[in-house]
Amino acid sequence: MIIRPYAQTDENQVIALWRACALVAPQNDPHKDIARKLRVNPEWFLVGEEEGTIVGSVMVGYEGHRGWINYLAVEPSRRRFGQGRALMDAAEGILRSVGCPKINLQVRTANEPVIAFYQHLGFGTDECVSLGKRLEVD
Repeated sequence: MIIRPYAQTDENQVIALWRACALVAPQNDPHKDIARKLRVNPEWFLVGEEEGTIVGSVMVGYEGHRGWINYLAVEPSRRRFGQGRALMDAAEGILRSVGCPKINLQVRTANEPVIAFYQHLGFGTDECVSLGKRLEVD
């Protein structure tokens, strides 16, 4: 798998990947999420490619206090072969290069296999409550 920055021509494949991984929720428009990321550190939106097919993705963010991981996805048939770890290593490399002290991410509580994946990579559950407020209502 080659890890590289996202290109506009990847959009349909990336959204199909996110749908296959059940990352698209009714309240999220993946086209808008991509457009928003491309306005802020677009080079921190990475994809994993094998033979011209997008098989992984990760969006990396940092506001100067905490790093964030969003839309980490690996094509379901290609899981358990190291692609997720490789994408996280690339994301962590970006964040380390800018002095980020801690990475945060959110996983839906029912997604136990993904929680186990992150725990295997050294992530732990923070004792906090995740709150959100939608500023854009479709």
